[in-house]
Parts: sequence; structure tokens; C-alpha cells
Amino acid sequence: METTAPRRSLRPFIILAVVLGAIALGCLGYWWLNRDDITTDDAEIDGNIYQIAPQIAGRVLAVPVADNQHVVAGQVLVVLDDRDEVVAVAKAQADLAQAKAQASVAQAQTGEMAAQLVEAQANLQQAGQDYARYRAVNQRAITQQQLDAATAAIRSAQAKAQAAQAQLTGAQASAAAAQAGVREAEVAMRNARLQLSYTRIVAPAAGHVAIKTVQSGDVVAPGSAMMAMVGDDVWVTANYKETQLAGIAPGARAHVTVDAVPGVSFAAHVDSIQYGTGAVFSLLPAENATGNFVKIVQRVPVKLVFDDSRVKDYLLAPGMSVEPSIDVTK
Repeated sequence: METTAPRRSLRPFIILAVVLGAIALGCLGYWWLNRDDITTDDAEIDGNIYQIAPQIAGRVLAVPVADNQHVVAGQVLVVLDDRDEVVAVAKAQADLAQAKAQASVAQAQTGEMAAQLVEAQANLQQAGQDYARYRAVNQRAITQQQLDAATAAIRSAQAKAQAAQAQLTGAQASAAAAQAGVREAEVAMRNARLQLSYTRIVAPAAGHVAIKTVQSGDVVAPGSAMMAMVGDDVWVTANYKETQLAGIAPGARAHVTVDAVPGVSFAAHVDSIQYGTGAVFSLLPAENATGNFVKIVQRVPVKLVFDDSRVKDYLLAPGMSVEPSIDVTK
């Protein structure tokens, strides 16, 4: 008796076809939805990092901030011992007062010399008029002695006028020197106050304290690192391949996902594109004219600025990894 082989079920093939079709449709849909987006994973959060250092040497009296504390612009970060600077300001104030007093004396002397010159010029004019009258009358009506006396008087008046003029010039020079001394004392005063202001080191902008290495009692030198401060303003630096730049332009819309904030997409836009690849600004730029050349696709930094007010609600710090996507729809 002949037996027939059982028919193989087509169900597994149908299920496989459905699954493959669903995967294909899913891939097609993903491509369709993201066909106008350019993405990269070579991107990170960027921001302003301020290195806090003293401008003068001194002993640290207080550090009224803690690690990772948020501060506002102008808030005191470090206080240095200011006793030497306070004394310097007091001395500068005294020097300025003395310089102003000397300038007042010199000005008064200048006025006195000017009055003496006016008097001498008046005497000279009177002597000249007397001499002219003697010369105008009949020579027989006056004696030679009177004429000689008039001549001597006019010469004496001329000498006194010249001396008064010289004294006035000297007094004016002294007054000018005294005024210069006042200006010099004012400069010294401003410098002393400036040095005093350096004893209070304040935050240059709003942000968070980081890498605090200073403490009360330390003796610091000018330029020595005391702490860093990370500003509140952050943005994204995305290194796109040069082959992706054709559709990217300032103002293009974008959205950014942050590894540290899963499930949240932040709105942003393209702020600018760097004029030069990252390799050009490296410490040792590549020299491609010395031998064999292998073409490597370069990357160009693109700056993205957040438009999302939710940024302040999350910890977005410089160096964090992000994945930006730029909409290049024409």
C-alpha cells in the first residue's frame, strides 16, 4: 500500500515574510522620517571655563564658597589679607593731599609774581613818560643831572620789569610741576585702590565652582591656580564630516539628545561653522606634502545653541556626550 508524504506547513514562511516585511517597513519609515536630518555622535557639551587666579601675592583669609557651589557674577570667591594694601591707600591719600597743598602754594606764588610784574610794568611806563617829558622841554630848562636821573630811572624800571617777568616764568613752571605732582599722586592713589581691590577675588560670571584647590591660610602667588569656574551658558560643539556640510547653514533647526538625560530631546539651532577643520588647529598639524598621502575625511566643528528653556533643569556640563541632529530641509 503506497503512503503519501505529509504536506509541509507554510505558516513559518508566512510569519518570516511578515517579520521581514515589518522590519523593511520600519527601516523605510525611519529613513523617511529622518531623511532630512544629519546626525553625528562626535559631539559634546561645551561652555566657558574660567581659571580663577590672584593678581597679587598674599595670604588667603577666607574662601567663602564650596566645591560645586553655584555662584552669581560678582560674588566673592577668595579674600586675601589686605592690610598692606590698606596702608598703601592711606599713604597715597596723604601724598595726594600734600601734592594738592603744594600746588595751591605754587598757584598763590604765581599770582603774587604776576602782580609784581604788573607793578614793575607800571613803573616802567611811568619812567618812560617822565623821560619823554624831559626830552620834550627846552634843554636849557632842565639840568643834565635831572636828565641823567630820568635815564637811570627808566633803565632801573626796565631791569625790574625783566626780573619780575623772569620770576613769574619761574613761578608758572613751579605751578606746572606742582600740578604734575598732583596728577602723579592721583595715579598712585588709583593704583593703590586697584591693588586693594585685587584682595577680593570675585566670580567673573554666573556658574559653578570646580576643582577648588585653595583654602584659608594658603600663601598664593600671582597667577597661581586656585579654582576653576564653569559658566552657566552651555552649547554643543558637533564635529561633522566635511561631506555632511553641504546642507548645514547657520540658523538651521536641530535637536540634541544627551547621554546623561535619556528620553529628552532639546531644541537647538546652528549658530556658526568653524572656518577650518579640527586637524588644522591641532598642536602638530598634518603635513601632507612630504610623501605618500592617504585621504582622510576631515571633521569641522559646528556650534549649536540651545533654544530649549528646559536646559537649566538638567545637569548639562562641558564634556558630556551628545548626539545632535540637524534638519537640512530646504
